[in-house]
Amino acid sequence: MKTEALILERTYHAPISKVWKAITNRDQMVEWYFDLKEFKPEVGFEFQFEAGDKEEMFLHKCVVTAVEEGRKIAYTWSYPELSDGISEVIFELFEEGDHTRLKLTHTGLESFPQDHPSFARTSFNAGWTHILGISLKEFVEK
Repeated sequence: MKTEALILERTYHAPISKVWKAITNRDQMVEWYFDLKEFKPEVGFEFQFEAGDKEEMFLHKCVVTAVEEGRKIAYTWSYPELSDGISEVIFELFEEGDHTRLKLTHTGLESFPQDHPSFARTSFNAGWTHILGISLKEFVEK
């Protein structure tokens, strides 16, 4: 089984403090990310949300695994109702003058059901490409 991380990078015309707040503040996250009832950038904090496509919604359960203020946040990502699989999403921020480069690494995708199109690597790539390249970009650059 191939265990290759999905890695995407985007650069935003926004200061690192603004991007950090967008990816760690619940009130801002619900504007561009997912409808989170609660979120705290604290190791061990558990949160969940529902997301999917027109055919099917999935419960996502997550636990914050790492926080480096203003630089990095990571959390597990799982679908307990469908699979024992678990992955990890890592957001890393790099200051580049008056821009911020974000590197997203999503590991463990192979632990999800590979016979379901929603869990295909191409599906995750498309989802993160939209989230980072359109939703977050428009939010932090407005």
